[in-house]
Parts: sequence; C-alpha cells; structure tokens
Amino acid sequence: MSTYTLHRGTAPLLISLPHDGSAIPDAISARMLPAAQRSVDTDWHVGRLYQPLADALGASVLRPVASRYVIDLNRPADGQALYPGRRETGLVSTIGFDGQPLYRDGAEPSADEIQRRVNEFWRPYHGALSQELDRLLAEHGRVVLWEGHSIRSRVPMLFEGQLPDFNLGTADGASCTPALQAKLQSILEGQSRYSFVVNGRFKGGYITRHYGRPQAGVQAVQLELAQLNYMDEDSFAYDEAKAAMLQQTIEQLLRACLG
Repeated sequence: MSTYTLHRGTAPLLISLPHDGSAIPDAISARMLPAAQRSVDTDWHVGRLYQPLADALGASVLRPVASRYVIDLNRPADGQALYPGRRETGLVSTIGFDGQPLYRDGAEPSADEIQRRVNEFWRPYHGALSQELDRLLAEHGRVVLWEGHSIRSRVPMLFEGQLPDFNLGTADGASCTPALQAKLQSILEGQSRYSFVVNGRFKGGYITRHYGRPQAGVQAVQLELAQLNYMDEDSFAYDEAKAAMLQQTIEQLLRACLG
C-alpha cells in the first residue's frame, strides 16, 4: 500500500502537502492518548484547498497518507531541530502543539521504531518529491516547489498572539530568487482582506530549505495559512464560502510562480 499519492501535472510547479495526511496505523494509535488519536495538528483540508487550483494550473500535487504524528515529513531524517532554541515538535514527536504528550506513559517510540518509520514513510515521500522535481526540471528547465501548510491561528507553544493569515517562507530569501519573492509579496501587499508576513515565525521547513536551489533552477516557497480563514478550528469543519475567497488569493500566488 502506497504511503503517498502523486498527481503528475504538466506545468513547472509541484505542490507538496506534507502534513495533509491524518491516518495513524492501528498499532501506533493504540499506544496514543485519546486526544492524539484524532491527529488534531493535521494541516486540515489543504488538499481540498489546493487540488482544484492544481488541476486548473496543470501543477503536480504530492500528498501523504499518514499523519504528522506518525512522522513529520517536513523535518530532516536525522531529527535535527528546525528552529534551535525554540520549543517545537520533532521528526517523530512525543508532544502535540499544545505541549501535551501524545503517547501513554512508557509507550513512546524507540530509536529503532523511529528508524522504521523513516524508512517506511519519510524516504518514499522524499524519493517521490525528488523524482518529480527532477522530471519537471528536465522538461521545463525550471520548477517551483510550493509547500502548502496550515495551522491553528493561535498556538501559544509556537508563537505569541494570533498568526497572520498568510505566512510566506523562503528561508530568508535563500530558497527562491529575489524576483519571485518580490512578486509574491507584491500580490499580498495589493490585497486588503488578509494579513501577511514574509519570513516571520515560519521561514520554511526542511523541504523548503533542502530542495530550494534557485541557482540550479529549483525555487521553493512555503505558505503557512491560518486555518480560521477556511475552516472552523474547533470542529475542523471546512467552510466552503471562506475557502473560495481564500483560493482566489492562493491562485494568484501560484500563477505568479508560473509567470
């Protein structure tokens, strides 16, 4: 059984959604606390947000099946911290975004189990990601990797107050060209519905930092969305009207990547 799905497009754009999955294998779920079994820190509905846009633009889309609680595909396989000195969840985290434990006492994964999860889930996803980037780069001579993420608008463990609606990350400008960053920022500056920040609390995770090689024709951008703009953050219910408005701005950003 595949641990991811890949829809291959024709445009030089790959949309990666590494936290879209919410499935937790029974053998892992049985050792988790009830709250964790709901996979509450999923990037809820990002696949539903992006797929129609990808279809319209001819973009490729890569989505995992498993929850980030199984393994976080946007962390390096060696488990190094993304933001040293800050509290954060890890490669195979034992805490959620609320700082509370995910596993029952004594049921946390061992080092051997973590390595098995890397082999079973992390390596296949990154293998598919690398191969699709290579395919699109060979075909077009350039490609943009768009990292689609979302998170609750208030997560005190990770940031103070309420998160801006749009959080663009380019690894402080290292993962894409200055021209692309300026173009994306200009789009956000030109609208008044949503607040935004560029390279704020979320500068781009492992995927953005690792695969973004603008000098080699591969640009990478991460967009972290505040979930209140398209769903109910308590029930996880998708809001069609809000989502439709949000998609208009996301589509402008994606089209800029192809321009």
